[in-house]
Amino acid sequence: MKILVCISNVPDTTTKVKFVDNNTRFDSTGVQWVINPWDELALTRALELKDASAGVIQSVTVAHVGTAAAEPTIRKALAIGADEAIRVNADPADAYTVAGCLAEVLKNDPFDIIICGIESSDHNGSAVGGMLAEFLNYPSVSAVSHLNIENGQPVIIREIDGGKESLSVSMPFVAIVQKGIAKEPRIASMRGIMTARTKQIKVVEPQAVKALTRVVEYEMPQKRGSCKFIDPENPKQLIELLQNEAKVI
Repeated sequence: MKILVCISNVPDTTTKVKFVDNNTRFDSTGVQWVINPWDELALTRALELKDASAGVIQSVTVAHVGTAAAEPTIRKALAIGADEAIRVNADPADAYTVAGCLAEVLKNDPFDIIICGIESSDHNGSAVGGMLAEFLNYPSVSAVSHLNIENGQPVIIREIDGGKESLSVSMPFVAIVQKGIAKEPRIASMRGIMTARTKQIKVVEPQAVKALTRVVEYEMPQKRGSCKFIDPENPKQLIELLQNEAKVI
């Protein structure tokens, strides 16, 4: 059994966001890039499953669609414990091109379980996992908060309105995972860091996948207004502000 984890290369969450070229392009100057947090938890769970499988899970591979600039992030995934890495050599224009490029690779090198984080922390599109499953004609399960292997078969728990749902699914399939899939991201050990330096990143040239969307303009959110302090003896003023300014009641 083989597991593939799709990872995104995203700005650190503390990054101060700026745009250039008339607000049409993100300014990456001085930005620290990291593994997308949801993907990092997905990788952690995949490695936990491999460790507990007594050899049933043979390998955990990470895949990324991006330029060579993303290789330090891919190396971090290898240092955390991934056995192999694939980089599709493209600068993706949208989620559709990411899913399409990954699908072309997986048609030639299939995996039993494909795990995608629910979204990336930069674009928050929540689209790649579902699109990838459609390209491959694989079943997909969204909102996965727990994934286990029992008697050689995957067992999934997913969040639904008002509770949780437990189900099984045939392989191969795509799991779109969210918070809860792992408690904490696995931290790379010194041995892992040293080993990652010698692991090969397989670079694949992309197939022609036409983007369906384009960025017209980025717009920064409006600045938050100043705090207003209301006398606790004056609830009428508070209600008026909530009704007329905040418009929440």
